[in-house]
Amino acid sequence: MKDFIIEDKFWDIFRESKIGIVLCSNIDNTSTDEDKFEEMIRKSEITAHNYITKEIFSENDVIKEWREAYQKFKTKKGARSSIEALLNRVSKNNQINSINPLVDIYNSISLTYGLPCGGEDIDSFKGNVRLTKADGNEPFITLGTDENSSPFEGEIVYKDNDGAICRCWNWRESVRTMLTEKTKNAFMCIELLDTRKTPILESALTELAQKIHGHLSGDCTIHILDFDHREIKIQ
Repeated sequence: MKDFIIEDKFWDIFRESKIGIVLCSNIDNTSTDEDKFEEMIRKSEITAHNYITKEIFSENDVIKEWREAYQKFKTKKGARSSIEALLNRVSKNNQINSINPLVDIYNSISLTYGLPCGGEDIDSFKGNVRLTKADGNEPFITLGTDENSSPFEGEIVYKDNDGAICRCWNWRESVRTMLTEKTKNAFMCIELLDTRKTPILESALTELAQKIHGHLSGDCTIHILDFDHREIKIQ
């Protein structure tokens, strides 16, 4: 069995956060209709302009909120939240590339709701997955490089027994656990900083699960973790 556990080291900093999880099993992450998923992204890019209404990019609420969060733990210089990276591309009229169905779906959800959203291949996990502070010696290799780049000590990370899965909370993911067209079982997450926006998180999770099930078949279950509910079984 594999569990997802959010440790005290995370809650010590982000007690008011909620982590939404969609567990997907027996899905088909291949596509014979790439235009369908590209259209999904294009529509979400239009919606995303609702989050970048201010002329100075850094003054938009979503950007400010996550930059302030990143100041609360050790980060790599220049690291930004995944939602900022997406919104930055939209603000410059740079289209988000289609990658594979699961990634396209979660990018569209992220842009639609203004929340960081990501996913990993459950079958690549080694032991339990934890959201916690890094020790600083966890192996980590990201897409586009063969070099190890371990997180800093105290950096917020997702990790398993073999190393870091995602650095700086939601900045960069490991190539070892990333979603591919071969993925059959997926761990999808949406991160929320402000509990007052819980209804938005709930809507995002529902739509994420519906789109995955509707387009990729399989089964999806929704979970929301918070300070009082810190772990779930993944598999």
